[in-house]
Amino acid sequence: MLPTKPLSYKVKSDETKDKEQGSYPMSTLGKMELTIKINEFPADVQTVENGWKQFELDCDGQLVRVTVKPKVFKKLEQAQTDYPMWVAAIAGKMGEQFEGGFVLDQPNIQVFERKPKEPKEPTAAATT
Repeated sequence: MLPTKPLSYKVKSDETKDKEQGSYPMSTLGKMELTIKINEFPADVQTVENGWKQFELDCDGQLVRVTVKPKVFKKLEQAQTDYPMWVAAIAGKMGEQFEGGFVLDQPNIQVFERKPKEPKEPTAAATT
């Protein structure tokens, strides 16, 4: 008969299990998605590998690096040429952090034409 080692089991505490699952006791799971709105074309756009476009946005002092496929970036280019006024909503998840900001993971861009507001005519005050 061969000598065998006793089996050892590692029991994880509930707290360790919760941390591994990404939740804590008494917490509700949620999904965080960021939306950044811009109304002007990004100033410094770089072409990176595979023709993808990369640019950075300054959101109240926090830099956000966005890298998108050429097809997605074309929405911004088309908005600039087609609409006199426009707004783009760039949505994604908070990704890797770097000095002064973070990368926006899985970004998607939606562009909307913005129509100027018509000036309201002053209404005459009722006199009695």
